[in-house]
Amino acid sequence: MNVPSGAEEVLWDLGDLYSGGSDPQLEKDLSESTKRAESFASSYRGRIAALGAPELARLLQEYEQILELSGKTGTFAYLHWSTNTEDPARGALLQRLQEHTSQLQQQLLFFELEWAHVKDKRAQEVMIDPALAHYRFWLTLARRYRPHLRSEAEEKILAEKAVTGRNAWIRFFEEVHSGARYTLEGEELPQQSVLTKLYEPDRTQRQRAVEAFTAGLQNMRRVNTYVFNNLLADKASDDRLRSYPTWISARNLANQIDDSTVDALVQAVRGRYGIVARYYTLKKKLLRLEELFDYDRYAPLPTANRRYQWQEAKQMVLEAYSGFHPEMGEIAVSFFKKNWIDAAVLPGKRGGAYSHGAVPSVHPYIFMNFEGTPRHVMTLAHEMGHGVHQYLSREQGILSADTPLTTAETASVFGEMLVFQKLMAVEKDPQVRLSMLVQKIEDTFATVFRQAAMNRFEEAIHTARRSEGELTTDRFNELWMKTQKEMFDGSVTLTDDYSIWWSYIPHFIHSPGYVYAYAFGELLVLALYARYQESATSFPPAYRDLLAGGGSNWPEELVRPLGVDLKDPSFWDKGLGMIEEFVEQAEGMAKV
Repeated sequence: MNVPSGAEEVLWDLGDLYSGGSDPQLEKDLSESTKRAESFASSYRGRIAALGAPELARLLQEYEQILELSGKTGTFAYLHWSTNTEDPARGALLQRLQEHTSQLQQQLLFFELEWAHVKDKRAQEVMIDPALAHYRFWLTLARRYRPHLRSEAEEKILAEKAVTGRNAWIRFFEEVHSGARYTLEGEELPQQSVLTKLYEPDRTQRQRAVEAFTAGLQNMRRVNTYVFNNLLADKASDDRLRSYPTWISARNLANQIDDSTVDALVQAVRGRYGIVARYYTLKKKLLRLEELFDYDRYAPLPTANRRYQWQEAKQMVLEAYSGFHPEMGEIAVSFFKKNWIDAAVLPGKRGGAYSHGAVPSVHPYIFMNFEGTPRHVMTLAHEMGHGVHQYLSREQGILSADTPLTTAETASVFGEMLVFQKLMAVEKDPQVRLSMLVQKIEDTFATVFRQAAMNRFEEAIHTARRSEGELTTDRFNELWMKTQKEMFDGSVTLTDDYSIWWSYIPHFIHSPGYVYAYAFGELLVLALYARYQESATSFPPAYRDLLAGGGSNWPEELVRPLGVDLKDPSFWDKGLGMIEEFVEQAEGMAKV
């Protein structure tokens, strides 16, 4: 039986979007967005190159308003479905909204296509006008896609087929895993509850949890293998049609980062895999084990067997955020007070956690499954960072509120650091402090080293699918184990059970190439937190402005006022050095 966490009644209120799936306003907004999109196309199709700055500014305002209406309906459908993926009515609404969004995109896509193909000289003449100051950066970004855009007719076909193609496979994958149950000691448990058992102090319980989860994944291996193969093939087809040179080039373009920089990041992290082996050698001694297996990686130290009630977690997060910056604390309070968080663990609810930015006219919502472990406290801190970031960046409007994935994780990981440092500051017991530091190291490893290893796995499966054809489950397993073993360098024994654990990770399905952004964000946060320690008074306001800037400028320009140079070749090494210092600190505290 799971221990009550106090989050059983923590359910969000989606009323600021719609009162429910049958809310008449939802139908009105769908109709209104369709009418406005048709009018938009009728008024501007074929005219973009001839528009002056004032008229282009008015066009962009109308464009944002249409996207707001559509985004609001789509956000509601996804959030509504996330909390009960087994409800056919919610699934049907989600599908209907995805189809509506596709139709809307087809009405509107002429604008970005025409703008991307405006002659460079003419585009520069228009963009320099003060009337377009707010939109200048977005207009610049939109033109970068010119080499990869197809004709309007072709783009419409691609948008239309995505609904029953890639998007349908993603939804199917999520529903399969959300509805899956794993048999553990006579209980039928959802994914989140079984994975939580990996953090239990009892080794036998961890082993049984691994066996139960592996058995469930084995039962789904044909489905997962087929879904992965189809989405890998879809990505290869899309890259070929759009003339992207590598499987990750599209992601890097969206992230406003070049391929060589990403390669430098991944190689820098791989070059320091020795830190991982050094740490797990220490952990084996701390746990007094002859051999450390994959199911021991997250085993807590004896003094870390601590559970938190929801109210405790809430208080710690609020104190950390308020202590850093009053406005950020006030925003965090709103998430709890106004029911913008859904944290209960319920049947049919999808696993994992996220903060959904919704649309600027509303506010973000946080989704998680809280079960009272220290890592769930950190998950709350993490998603609150996203939520505060999304709330502040709303002022940029729907076109510029979102950041590229490389900096999207900055606020979330920084939020974790704030909560961690607060916990360390108030804890007096040295053994408990060591346990807390160990957990922080493992979380950092998961964000940096594990993500780099998963990037290597993605590189391997995309390459293999394109050169070898459809891959078998065993081939996926082989590539997974190869890239995972490289990271551990013999410090952890990976069992045969672990070989199929690639098959439940949603990032590979949702956002190919995404995972390196976690490492980017973590290393950036280490640099930012060092700046904070040096300038505790002047840093918070500048950091708040960074978050409020959203995606309104290049990442390197947004962080420059904080004293960080993303173009510095030694940037990654500095962050990795700080991680090694964490391990050295743990070794000193453990007297090993």
